[in-house]
Amino acid sequence: MPNVSAFERLPCRPQAKVTVFVEDDPVEMQAHDSAAAAVLAAGLLPSRTTPADESPRAPYCLMGVCFECLVEIDGTPNQQGCMIAVRDGMRIRRQCGARDMHGEGPHGDA
Repeated sequence: MPNVSAFERLPCRPQAKVTVFVEDDPVEMQAHDSAAAAVLAAGLLPSRTTPADESPRAPYCLMGVCFECLVEIDGTPNQQGCMIAVRDGMRIRRQCGARDMHGEGPHGDA
């Protein structure tokens, strides 16, 4: 699947490529990119909803301040996507609603 984002990568030195899976769709990224960048490249918007009223959210500051980039990475919820570098085979999923302390979703699913 080609990346569907309106974001255009600026020229830089070539980096190793990795494939991550955003909502099970493969997305090719450079090894220094963040998981939040992969979410944006895949066009996954919103990337999460808030626990209180399920308002849509997406990566915003991309420097670890706003926490709008929370996603599930490799089965672990509440990960700040902007602070985690992609790895080959990484699985990134949308995070919807509240999570409990055991990583279960709002409907008891993992």
